[in-house]
Amino acid sequence: MILSVSRRTDIPAFYFDWFLKRIEEGFLYVRNPMNPKQVSKILINKNVVDCIVFWTKNPERALEKLDKLEDYMFYFQYTVNPYDHDIEKNVPNLDTRIKTFIKLSQKIGKDRVIWRYDPIFLTDKIDVEFHLEKFEEMVNVLGDYTETMVISILDDYRKIKKNMESLSYRQMSQEELSFLMKNFRNISDNKNLKIYSCAEDIDLVGFGIEAGRCIDQELISRLLQQPIEIKKDKNQRDVCGCVESIEVGVYNTCVHSCRYCYANFSDPVVRENNKNHDINSPMLIGNVEDKDRITERKIKRFRSKTSQISMFD
Repeated sequence: MILSVSRRTDIPAFYFDWFLKRIEEGFLYVRNPMNPKQVSKILINKNVVDCIVFWTKNPERALEKLDKLEDYMFYFQYTVNPYDHDIEKNVPNLDTRIKTFIKLSQKIGKDRVIWRYDPIFLTDKIDVEFHLEKFEEMVNVLGDYTETMVISILDDYRKIKKNMESLSYRQMSQEELSFLMKNFRNISDNKNLKIYSCAEDIDLVGFGIEAGRCIDQELISRLLQQPIEIKKDKNQRDVCGCVESIEVGVYNTCVHSCRYCYANFSDPVVRENNKNHDINSPMLIGNVEDKDRITERKIKRFRSKTSQISMFD
């Protein structure tokens, strides 16, 4: 199986010790967000986990503990945007995140650190020229520490509109989009940086930007040095190219409090959930309750044999 850690929250930044304890104890519980009394028990060990995919904006706390995952293959989707604290409220400053990116790449290899520049949006203060200037500055540095980057245009989710209103957020015109994508591709080419889009309804292939997969069968096969047989994740949107994975995160738990986040619906709920986090619980938030119905999730291994490779340089 592939573990998604996590699309719903930043586990490396805020809950990494909990995740390591789950690895140590060999299982974790995940509530069904649509049916909270339905709980999945997920067994975790090196024989069934093909790969772990981490999403983060700040893996600094996890850096010195990654050796505890030496029996597992993993890679990072690491978001580094040029936005200020009015947009990404509790994210470290840009210089700090870039330094952390470099440390992570040097530790595990640049093929295992994917740079995400997303989501892209415009406001009365953030225009196309802002993105081009910042993007080029960041490519000139991060381009030496990653092979791949992912971009996305901010989706107009109903639940984020209120958070974005005060920023004078607006949709990008076709002319602005075309100009930005052409220049992004040219800039990334200068560093031989592969650039992909993430779950976009907009076709960017004409700009030389192919649709990507955050949970990527080809990348995982390359890292494991053996093929894996796996299907597209039917639980994701049609435009999402990701393959099957098991999500371990919980909505309304990411303390970064980014304005554009689709996974946080309420800051008060986020604060309350964070208080209810117990490192010793098999659940990320709270614990098992009497009325919970616990079902052991069927686990499918996608590798044909154990991969004999080094996880660290």
